[in-house]
Amino acid sequence: MISDSNAFEARDFLRVRGSLELKCLLDSSDVTLMQEAISRTFENLRSHVKFDSCVLKVQDSPVIIWPNKSVHMTPKEITASTLCEELHKWIRTEGQEMGDKKSAKKKGKKICLARVISLHLMMEATKPGPLPAPILCRTIQKSHFLSATLPIDCAIYIHPTKTIKDACDCLMVAITKQLHEMEREMLCHMKGTTILVPQPFHFLLPNPIGLVTAVYPAGVPDSQLETQRKKLHERFELPEDKPYFRRANAYHFPNEPYKDGYLRNPHLVLTHPTLDDGKLYLVQGLYSYHHYMQDRMDDNGWGCAYRSLQTICSWFQQQGYVERAVPTHKEIQQALVDVGDKQATFVGSRKWIGSFEVHAVLNQLLGVTSKILLVSQGSEMASKGRELANHFLSEGTPVMIGGGVLAHTILGVAWSETTGQIRFLILDPHYTGAEDLQVITEKGWCGWKGPEFWDQTAYYNMCLPQKPKAI
Repeated sequence: MISDSNAFEARDFLRVRGSLELKCLLDSSDVTLMQEAISRTFENLRSHVKFDSCVLKVQDSPVIIWPNKSVHMTPKEITASTLCEELHKWIRTEGQEMGDKKSAKKKGKKICLARVISLHLMMEATKPGPLPAPILCRTIQKSHFLSATLPIDCAIYIHPTKTIKDACDCLMVAITKQLHEMEREMLCHMKGTTILVPQPFHFLLPNPIGLVTAVYPAGVPDSQLETQRKKLHERFELPEDKPYFRRANAYHFPNEPYKDGYLRNPHLVLTHPTLDDGKLYLVQGLYSYHHYMQDRMDDNGWGCAYRSLQTICSWFQQQGYVERAVPTHKEIQQALVDVGDKQATFVGSRKWIGSFEVHAVLNQLLGVTSKILLVSQGSEMASKGRELANHFLSEGTPVMIGGGVLAHTILGVAWSETTGQIRFLILDPHYTGAEDLQVITEKGWCGWKGPEFWDQTAYYNMCLPQKPKAI
């Protein structure tokens, strides 16, 4: 069962983002001397974030913090001894009064997610006077000038009963540590005068590890960072058959919208069924909900299996197993032609596909193998609890099921080994509306179904995708 990351999401985060300008004069072609100059510049930056001019601006609120000036703050209602949970309540109240949190007024089901206090890192440009007059010097020489913007992104877990001063102390340590890691990555991947900008990524690891941050060089694909990821696996004693540190595995903070517009994991808002001596076996990780009429594609009446396949592909993409985008209907059809399953005229048609075609496309486009589970009639679905439970325990991937003229996605089962009771967690690709979580869950487009959901006399095939072993 998936429980590790969900349990962690009940905690609170402080996240500070901003940019620091790295400006360095490289007046030598000697690599060692250039590296020393870059290191000195990073040391100056680390000193700079400890100055009184360093400012943290709390997002969606008027709160401003000077962490190195005895944690001076505005407005006066907030002080260094204010608890983080009180700050969060104050921000939420102020945000609603200012109209910044309109979504909080919407009716709907509540999701228990991490609370995030977001801060913006800034530096005061001016100082209180009087100041000495500037002195200008001009030097003419041949040299290389390095100018880069470092994307600072630090996140820490903070207990709600800790004070703002405690939180600021931890944040400043985290920023300093991140600058050290950025320096190491920049020097490690430096080739001549070519410098790669380091980028931080956050990863939510299984408990009790929690949230960790890794820094990767921009422009270097994941395929060339395997050695670095192996070291991270060894450091945190993680198995090497599952990717944890690819960029696609980066943690998505709950206060950030997804840019592609698709809903993620709508099942998380559902109330799970209670069965006598029953257990939950659920999909592990993130997936996107793909359904009829998305992407300006009118597939109403024939594209349900395509959409189920897209949901499965999104799972492999968002778990970091593959880097390619979720395939379109045309790309799915072309893949079936390429493997010899369909004729060339199939591309661009409105013809259905089934679980065997889903299996073939996953193998062709993603290199993913699948198991096919045959069910001679829908009345036998109630007896498939053990097979499905084992699948979600060992693989954790969404399951495509096709029968009659319909296809669905199974995201999990609630199953009692002693009584045989079973409920199926179904994601229905036949939905044609907008990405409205409330409608989708309340109307049953994503919901728990009993054995009677299946056509009792129809023949069903289930495609159970298998996880590749990758790091």
